[in-house]
Amino acid sequence: MAIFNRVYCASCCGNNNVYKENIREIDCRFCGAHLKIKENDFYIEYYNHGKKLREHIGSSKALAETVLKKRKVQQAEGKFLDKKKENRIKFEAFADEYFELHCKVNNKKSFDTADKCNIKVLKEFFSGLYLNEITPHKVQTFKSERAQTVYPLKDGKAKTITPATVNRQLTCLKSMFNKAIAWGKFNGANPVKGIKLFKENNSRLRFLEQEEITKLLANCIPLVKPIVVIAINTGMRKGEIMGLKWRDIDFKRGIIHLYNTKNGEKREIPANETAINTFISVRKHPQSELVFVKENGEPYGDFKKSFFTACNKSGIKDFHFHDLRHTFASHLVMSGVDLNTVRELLGHKSLAMTLRYSHLSQSFKKQAVEGLTKRIDTNTGTNDKVDVEAGVETLLNSFNINDLNNSGPLAHLVEHLTLNQRVAGSSPARPIYICSQKNSVVEKRSFFL
Repeated sequence: MAIFNRVYCASCCGNNNVYKENIREIDCRFCGAHLKIKENDFYIEYYNHGKKLREHIGSSKALAETVLKKRKVQQAEGKFLDKKKENRIKFEAFADEYFELHCKVNNKKSFDTADKCNIKVLKEFFSGLYLNEITPHKVQTFKSERAQTVYPLKDGKAKTITPATVNRQLTCLKSMFNKAIAWGKFNGANPVKGIKLFKENNSRLRFLEQEEITKLLANCIPLVKPIVVIAINTGMRKGEIMGLKWRDIDFKRGIIHLYNTKNGEKREIPANETAINTFISVRKHPQSELVFVKENGEPYGDFKKSFFTACNKSGIKDFHFHDLRHTFASHLVMSGVDLNTVRELLGHKSLAMTLRYSHLSQSFKKQAVEGLTKRIDTNTGTNDKVDVEAGVETLLNSFNINDLNNSGPLAHLVEHLTLNQRVAGSSPARPIYICSQKNSVVEKRSFFL
């Protein structure tokens, strides 16, 4: 905190702040002109929450000193410049309010359960702190410690918390502070805003071979077996299957109507003969409209233990129920079904999500190989060895559907990877058609290789 005298320079129109006392002459810091201080024009300078503030007082230095002392007292009492007193709310109290007013009202049941687990972890770490005491440094400490947390498994082994789990908990914490600001419970910036999330590896693609499917179905208990059959033959998610109602199945047309999906959009899935026969074999309970229920008509609980038991008996390791959805998509692609059809059946909004199955499609590879062969056959002799498969594998591994929209045609990428130029007299270009999605519109584009 300080008091200074402001001296105006008529030559350059600059203001010179003089902090020293009893100074009557100065040189302008802008133009160097010599200035005589004939009149006083005092200001006070102080800091509030790290921000420098200045106030114009006038010609009286005594008044400037009085005002500066008053500002010190106001800061000490926490009522500086009519500043509203911060709401002192415990984190755990607001966490419960957030869950009741936001999660239960806006989230689906599956997300509701996930938020409950995330909030429990957050309450354990930030318990006892007020909202205004949670700083970015504190959040970064939570991120670091949580990433190193190890918890024991039933088989005696230990497992580290995955980066995806930590990211979901940080996202939940960020949402809580956004709501606290919106509801007037917190004054300040969101402390999670500048925290960088971990990079996640979502490349897992585990699916069953035909022999494994046969073993798994043979070891499933009667209550779980039809659910597994439907998952393998339709690619539906677990929540979609358990929420399926009899009126959602059109037996005449062989169509399954899904209204409560992950992305909130209605989806229609064609049911094959195996799926229809499975539905017919399920006994309809008179007191429930759901397809899969217990003998008393109540919805199924968690059958994870029964499913894992069937997997262990079948010798299937590292397999989850959601991997049945990957099994459905993988066998479709290996049967020659195009990726865009697989995307529609799975309910993916973007083709990029379905491209994880592209390496399974031999026809997709074959088409690319033939295009490259026609392109390079005039540039190489019969004795030259060209590793076309390796070139295509590199192309497919680096291919991203976003490249179609951002970095030019696919032919440009092929030229970049193969370094082969078309020459006069070479065989005609072969078009390759690739579907992309932009602004919810599927576009079919042709690229010549």
